[in-house]
Amino acid sequence: MNISPEELKMELPERQPRFVVYSYKYVHEDGRVSYPLCFIFSSPVGCKPEQQMMYAGSKNRLVQTAELTKVFEIRTTDDLTEAWLQEKLSFFR
Repeated sequence: MNISPEELKMELPERQPRFVVYSYKYVHEDGRVSYPLCFIFSSPVGCKPEQQMMYAGSKNRLVQTAELTKVFEIRTTDDLTEAWLQEKLSFFR
């Protein structure tokens, strides 16, 4: 399914943590196109501490097992935008 970051954020609950693995079409400054696999940990402010601890405790193991290298965290679903993701990916050249 082809979904934009803005559409993806509409699918995320505002008060519950979630793990998202997202393949994103990234156009580099030199015109190259890549499809990085991004791991996004949504840990909203206001979610239950037990849920937050459960997700946070399993995050590193999941990232290591899946061999993900582009790992990001958002504290509010409003942060998940195309501009935010492009900014985060610009550090990986």
